[in-house]
Amino acid sequence: MKGVMLQGTASDVGKSLVATALCRLLWQKGFQPAPFKSQNVSNNSYVTASGKEIGRAQGLQAEACQLEAIPAMNPILLKPSGSGRSEIVLRGERQSTISGMAYRETYYETALQVIEQSLNELNDLADFLVIEGAGSPVEMNLKKREVVNMKVAEMADVPVILIADINRGGLFASVVGTLELLEPQERERVKGVIINKFHGDPKLFAEGKQWLEERTGLPVLAVLPYLPNHRLEGEDSLSLTDRFSSQTNKALDIVAIKLPYLSNYSDMEPFLLEKDTTVRWVDAVEAFGDPDAVILPGTKSTLHDLQFLKTSGLAERMVQYAKAGGIVAGLCGGYQILCEQLIDPDGHDSGVEGYREIGLGLIPGKTTFFNEKTTVRVQGKVAQLPTIDLSGYEIHIGQTVIEKPAPFVIREDGSEEGYCSADGRIIGTYLHHLFHNDAWRSEWLNRLRRQKGLPLSQLNIIEEKQQAYDELAHHLEQYLDWEKFMAIVSEQEREMQ
Repeated sequence: MKGVMLQGTASDVGKSLVATALCRLLWQKGFQPAPFKSQNVSNNSYVTASGKEIGRAQGLQAEACQLEAIPAMNPILLKPSGSGRSEIVLRGERQSTISGMAYRETYYETALQVIEQSLNELNDLADFLVIEGAGSPVEMNLKKREVVNMKVAEMADVPVILIADINRGGLFASVVGTLELLEPQERERVKGVIINKFHGDPKLFAEGKQWLEERTGLPVLAVLPYLPNHRLEGEDSLSLTDRFSSQTNKALDIVAIKLPYLSNYSDMEPFLLEKDTTVRWVDAVEAFGDPDAVILPGTKSTLHDLQFLKTSGLAERMVQYAKAGGIVAGLCGGYQILCEQLIDPDGHDSGVEGYREIGLGLIPGKTTFFNEKTTVRVQGKVAQLPTIDLSGYEIHIGQTVIEKPAPFVIREDGSEEGYCSADGRIIGTYLHHLFHNDAWRSEWLNRLRRQKGLPLSQLNIIEEKQQAYDELAHHLEQYLDWEKFMAIVSEQEREMQ
């Protein structure tokens, strides 16, 4: 199979974005590409149609390829939780929660097996594999048992393109240093370089391009201008800072609580497309202010984050805000925190058997944590507004029971989910991607707009998303030396035959 692996000189150099752009560009040019990342470390996840959990970036890349996402596209997902431990998800299914050292010592051979199995599966699905690496391929303390960079390129037998971020400075040292630290057989596999996040006219980098090519003997395949508003979701908290910090103050002010174990922050990203809405990530009571609404997002460690809210003073401030008539929405772990009581009989969330904690008490319910994990896609309707359809997915350990049922969602099968107060001000739901539903997001925001005498609005972000994939592909095509790129891929394919 044709294929290429995109590795980076560091984390957050833009590997995921370039991989997504390449997926779409290849599809536009008549290939059937498929994305692959052997191992993700992220709490920003995606649920496949079969109810399996993978990294969110590969879910989006599958969409760019016009494919349904499957677990083989991201066979290993590590979800950091409390006390230096991570939940291990193999081919979409939860295995256990263990320390990083225990994972390295016990899962290496298993990791290689699931990677090989997944590569073979994708070989039958696609004719071009776009593989994304993780971090840097020369983390010397991790190289012996790494399963994310050069080991994967070797297993797939594909050429490597190195991506470097010029925005952070130190570009030349990062490229040359990375190449120098590779083993000779690894260095031989690197066939080109892409410079990402360039500010200004790429022609201004002509001398730098020439120097790199002469110094490394590798072609610089593209100098990609910085894209601050690409409209696609980020992969991790590094992306969160970049995406939301560029906002200016707008008419609607929404506070999202920045929890220490924040997960699936992409639930907030649709607000970036609303012209009158600002999302402020707040982790201190001094920054809370007087927002139009507050969203308490998902978390990988509900009880640890509940303790953070209490010690920081944010719990008390949120309760005061709600009692004064404020609008609050809790998503997944945020929903659990809004309940009156949280119980962890076996210590699955807290690490302490029989642990109990009083929640914020804004929702009359009780959450109990169990070992079984729910991962499922959901279709339904808003209970109080049955003309509004909802779709999304649930990823959670724990079940919530409401004292007097007042559901937020009526699922397709007729079952009830979540909580909505009679006046609609307090909402709690396990449904991730809630605000990606255009009709619901518009309804919720228009309530805020009416209160402030602002014009009502409705935005179709589903169309925006597909347009964003196309624009991203066009951006890459403008600056990528396509002939050199395909020559690299074809040469490797001939060597494999």
